Amino acid sequence: MSAPRPLAHEAYQRIISMIFEGALKSGDLLQEAALGEVFGMSRTPVREAIKRLESEGLAVVEGRFTCVRSVTAADVEEVFFLRLELEPLAARSAVRLPPAQVDAMEERVRLLMASDPAVNDLQRQTDYEFHHLLGREFGNQAVAQTVATLHRRTCIFDHTQVPERFLRGCEEHLEILEAVRSGNADAVEAGLRAHLEHARDAVLLRLRRASAATASASAS
Repeated sequence: MSAPRPLAHEAYQRIISMIFEGALKSGDLLQEAALGEVFGMSRTPVREAIKRLESEGLAVVEGRFTCVRSVTAADVEEVFFLRLELEPLAARSAVRLPPAQVDAMEERVRLLMASDPAVNDLQRQTDYEFHHLLGREFGNQAVAQTVATLHRRTCIFDHTQVPERFLRGCEEHLEILEAVRSGNADAVEAGLRAHLEHARDAVLLRLRRASAATASASAS
């Protein structure tokens, strides 16, 4: 995954914040010029940010316009249901990974834990590569492509949206890698299942809080 350009990444993060804060609601138009004026930047990085939102399911094209598509609790439940069905099973095969690849991924996770996760989208890149690595030995391209698509739909919930999951999520990654290293497929499957369940629960809590905050602001 290539790192986004700094201004495009900034525009992306600001649009996501506006969605969760209720400043942009489901069905609202995402207009490059208007958002660029608000952010103090040209239309190009805003356009890149909107394209990224489309790929992650937070924006939809309707005719000539691109609109906000808010993430609901039902969406999250649906995505994680599928991830929980596919990923833990595929990850059992990770015990066949070459030790050097497991060691390299552990090094990346530890580097992330010691770094600013916002730099160059480091958290998302590391998380994507971790989950991709676990399913690599399963050898099923249809499953791999489906998982990658599902991952994109939840990767908006990074350290900026669920900061309490950042370090604990990294620790869970390390625990799963240790299970891979030991050759314990049952522990790999169980560890990844618990990791995904914890992520799902944190995302649902984030959505409930956002909904409550929006309702409170509307009532005041």
